[in-house]
Amino acid sequence: MEGARSGRAGAGGTWALAALVALGVFVWVAIPVVLIRPFKAQTPFGVALAYELRQKAPAVTLVGLILLLLVLVRLARHVTRGWQWAPFVLIAALGGFPVWFARQNHFEWMFNPLPDPTYAPATLVDFVDDRDMVVAVEIGGDAVAWPVRQMAYHHIVQDKVGGVPVVATY
Repeated sequence: MEGARSGRAGAGGTWALAALVALGVFVWVAIPVVLIRPFKAQTPFGVALAYELRQKAPAVTLVGLILLLLVLVRLARHVTRGWQWAPFVLIAALGGFPVWFARQNHFEWMFNPLPDPTYAPATLVDFVDDRDMVVAVEIGGDAVAWPVRQMAYHHIVQDKVGGVPVVATY
């Protein structure tokens, strides 16, 4: 009886370790998401921190998942009732999701270019005022300008100027 009781007591610490590892890798990928958001002021420190965490996230989350799986295998021996699998599965999902997310470019989801933009000469449009700020490019005598007001959401334009493919960002 004493051995069974001490085994369950040890499992409590193992559950805590599993939860801590899962939460740790989740927070690792969540911090850049919180720091880099459209239309929010960003500090140089926040941008640098987000960049460092994003850069290391694939390796950190993979190591975290391997550690988590080792801990969960140890915990599986203590799961005897059906309802006990619920926290087991929740912790596994909480630790597994960041491994997938760390390999995604969620910034593209936020700042994706318009799929099929159309352009018109400035003389033919009535939604651009002479005082509007624009991003302008000239290549080989061909000049284009994109209104900043129009670029404010997508932050990126893909176009051809003078026959050369260009990407402009704001």
